[in-house]
Amino acid sequence: MKFKNFILDPFQVESIESIEKGHSVVVSAATGTGKTLIADYIIDKYIQGRRRIVYTAPIKALSNQKYRDFKRDHGESNIGIMTGDIVINAEAPVLIMTTEIYRNMLLTKDPIIEHVSYVIFDEIHYINDIERGTVWEESIIFSPEHVRFLCLSATIPNAREFADWIESIKKHTVDVVKYSKRAVPLEHFVYDTHLGVTKIENIMKDRSTTEFLKQQAKKNKGRGIQKSSHIDLIRKIEDKLPCIFFSFSRKDCEDKALELAKKKNFLSDKDRKYIIEMSNTLISSEYRSLLSIQKLKQALSHGIAFHHAGVLPKAKELVEVLFSEGLIKVLYATETFAVGINMPAKTVCFASVEKYDGITFRYVNSKEYFQLAGRAGRRGIDKIGYAIVMIDRVHTNFQKIKEISTKDDIPIQSQFKLSFNTVLNLINNHTPEEREIILKMNFDYFIRRQQSNRQVRVMSSYNHKVKILKSMGYIQGEGLSDKGLFATKIYSNELLVTEMFADNIYKELSDEEINVLVAAAIYEPRRKDYFSLKGIDKTYAHIMRVISKRSYVSKNLNKLYVKRMVRVIGDFTAGTDFRNLLELSSLEEGDLIRLIRRVIDMLRQIRHASNSHELVERLHICHEKLYRDVIRFEF
Repeated sequence: MKFKNFILDPFQVESIESIEKGHSVVVSAATGTGKTLIADYIIDKYIQGRRRIVYTAPIKALSNQKYRDFKRDHGESNIGIMTGDIVINAEAPVLIMTTEIYRNMLLTKDPIIEHVSYVIFDEIHYINDIERGTVWEESIIFSPEHVRFLCLSATIPNAREFADWIESIKKHTVDVVKYSKRAVPLEHFVYDTHLGVTKIENIMKDRSTTEFLKQQAKKNKGRGIQKSSHIDLIRKIEDKLPCIFFSFSRKDCEDKALELAKKKNFLSDKDRKYIIEMSNTLISSEYRSLLSIQKLKQALSHGIAFHHAGVLPKAKELVEVLFSEGLIKVLYATETFAVGINMPAKTVCFASVEKYDGITFRYVNSKEYFQLAGRAGRRGIDKIGYAIVMIDRVHTNFQKIKEISTKDDIPIQSQFKLSFNTVLNLINNHTPEEREIILKMNFDYFIRRQQSNRQVRVMSSYNHKVKILKSMGYIQGEGLSDKGLFATKIYSNELLVTEMFADNIYKELSDEEINVLVAAAIYEPRRKDYFSLKGIDKTYAHIMRVISKRSYVSKNLNKLYVKRMVRVIGDFTAGTDFRNLLELSSLEEGDLIRLIRRVIDMLRQIRHASNSHELVERLHICHEKLYRDVIRFEF
């Protein structure tokens, strides 16, 4: 079978045959084998039939990339994108969105859903994510019966179990298609100062050297021990470029890129001129003076780059374009670069396979490792892809390296957690009998029932939340109060935000203070965040006086977050230039843009939830004061 000038592999043909039968499909196939072609087939089929397709992605960066790709492949008029703060061509037959947006549309019964035939869940293994996995489960649970799913992932050891769950709750056939053979074989190595690029087994056998180095480290308290150098590694693999060099530290990505740029140049004069022209095209003149842009341009002029979530979105787009054109030979990136973005290299290197997960430092698991390592090997170009982990003889757990690089054996697991928003929407849209049936649809309940005939309790969390909501006045009798209805349309921090805006608190606050309050409710700090708090006392004191009258808000709103947001969101609302804003905190450009966009999204949710014309108008003004060019165009 041929599609888009490609001779399809058997697993692609099998998937398409399932689609033609009107089935859902779970595709578990190695990275780089062409899973996206199956999604393209669905899009081609249903565009012609005037039915709608939703493509969901786990992160906004992937949504943006797919928007660019699909526009090119299917025509701009056929593709729309919906994220929290941006809506383009919402009437298009193909809508790209984050999974959160799709889930929210389901809960609010958006009319668009009635016309959707297929939902494509890219990177479905994100259902394992502790923080956001519930969103994927609810997206499947609340989808109408007529909707079919294409679930894509590199490896799902329990794919049949996952498909059986969907079949059991959606009452239609779900086929499983597995294809474990990579298009380009992947070989795994480590890089050691003494043995160079070698197999982990060779390191494990070389016990005498390892023991000697550990004794030396102990004797000298870690001083004088020669560590592996990324520059030395790049020199040894120059015949295996381009390379994506993963580091879990943003700063490390930038530092390594600049260090290598001082030692190596991979570009001709012609290519360097082209890169300068592309930089000037994509990055507007007012932001070229930013330190991060200067660093990036310095690295790019040598065929080297860095890519992470703190970089300006347009700068990331520049890197992605140049990398796809083969002009970047070494790209230092954090793990977000590997989420669904179809930009493979010949080699993938790891500065380390230990990461900080928000709680502690740990080794990546096998799924995380293969998500990154799987980018090695370009189909139709390379005969072999190379994955190389830099190791430290003194501290590295060699057995752990061997385990995670041998096989991706982590199954899809439920992370289902019931939110107040879901409880309120269940009460608002379903009978008591329907609520219990829906609550028993989650993947965890299915697995536990399969493993045991014992009754599994699922109602205790629901009943506990109902009790709280009744005590706070969100539920009246068998239905919802006005405050409860308000909260059905707030999708994160729902009780805190509702308590802030369900009454007239906004009348006592300035536009700047309203935006500060919203930002403080949604702000998610990073470990080393720093903010200048000079000159905030008057504004902070006034906000505290206002919220002190609302006990829930006063008790649950983090006061330090309020102080920090006065500095950045308050100042930006008041008109401070974006570049000057960067001097007031340690937030990087990308982080700051993301924070402002999240505030804009929450303002939109509150406006949509409110029946007060006065509040809606006031929040529109607050929104406009944030929605300047840097936010409007940097996506």
